[in-house]
Amino acid sequence: MSLPLWPAPTPDRPVDATVTLPGSKSLTNRYLVIAALAAQPSRLRAPLRSRDTLLMAGALRALGAGIEDVPGASPFGEDWLVTPAPLHGGSVDCGLAGTVMRFLPPVAALATGDVRFDGDPRARERPMSAVLEALRALGVRVSDDGRGALPFTVHGTGAVTGGEVAIDATDSSQFVSGLLLAAARFERGLTVRHTGAPIPSRPHVSMTVEALRDVGVVVDDLEPDTWRVEPGEIGGLDVQVEPDLSNATPFLAAAAVTGGRVTVPGWPQWTTQAGDAIRDLLDSMGAEVTLERDGLTVRGTGELYGVDADLHDAGELTPTVAALAALADTPSRLSGVAHLRGHETDRLAALAREITGLGGDVTETADGLVIRPAPLHAGVFHTYGDHRLATAGAVIGLRVPGVQVEDVGTTAKTLPDFPGMWSRMLQPAREATG
Repeated sequence: MSLPLWPAPTPDRPVDATVTLPGSKSLTNRYLVIAALAAQPSRLRAPLRSRDTLLMAGALRALGAGIEDVPGASPFGEDWLVTPAPLHGGSVDCGLAGTVMRFLPPVAALATGDVRFDGDPRARERPMSAVLEALRALGVRVSDDGRGALPFTVHGTGAVTGGEVAIDATDSSQFVSGLLLAAARFERGLTVRHTGAPIPSRPHVSMTVEALRDVGVVVDDLEPDTWRVEPGEIGGLDVQVEPDLSNATPFLAAAAVTGGRVTVPGWPQWTTQAGDAIRDLLDSMGAEVTLERDGLTVRGTGELYGVDADLHDAGELTPTVAALAALADTPSRLSGVAHLRGHETDRLAALAREITGLGGDVTETADGLVIRPAPLHAGVFHTYGDHRLATAGAVIGLRVPGVQVEDVGTTAKTLPDFPGMWSRMLQPAREATG
């Protein structure tokens, strides 16, 4: 089946825009899980409403939690009021959302009844054995016919004893976060020990720990690769969701590519979001980056340099940085991201294939990419159902006329109406709001 092609705009002037981003996907989905397990109702203000977060909300509703729309002040839609309730069996559609398939099995173990998990065809290829084996080690019965992947069923009994579990989270930090989010509800709490190579995207684990502490959960993470969660009540939330900093990166990259200016309001002065790393990356690649109280501003200088970057802790930024590197005047080496082979697609292979297909010079390494300067030309940029591949193609299209991005609608996974926001950003002196 052929997928629609989106002509990536190539502006005839430097971009000059203020781009307001909706809430963080990573924070929204963590808050939803915490709120569903809390002892009191919670309110999520300005949550992200995208495919991934709607899947999470739908899954929690299917297990018994109440999640309703209530009026809010966000330009992106209403707030969510979450009312916890006893969890029961049901069916969970994971789509292609790693947070749903990895955060909710420990929650399902607390439900009374069977909880069946499934998702998109590609989701069935994503690794899941680490969290399933951890649950089994804690006495939870899981049926997966030996696949270690979707589909599987968690046979919930309404309680989990807890204790201590070892897990190899080399493939994804989400395995650790999923266990931690439910751990305070286990009868003895939980100690999680990571036993493998350094965890990728470690800031996401810090995000989980910080979110739990904000609702009164006691988490001890002083020992390296070990997290101890005390059993106890989970408090309710009333929280404003930060803008999604990873979703902001292609818009900020547009300033560097076109020699223009982009401001993202509401950029936090301190955050656990891995996307905050884009500030130093853009600075290293030649842009001027300024963080002030009213937001983050990036200005292009007319120079775009390659970068030698270990993106192990911020792998989600790799597609945007790779797109910038393909347009840079000097070579780049991106490393530390072997785990991206297990994301929505094999992101390293896909980026190498698509940039090369436009005339680029890209070599895959064991854990990343080497990208050398080369003249690029028009062509189709395939996305493989991966939202971050689509935004990478859009960034390249800013400089290369005739780039057509396949299935740009896949960006709705984490950012509703990306094409509309992109188009509005490129109009003279405009504010682009989703």
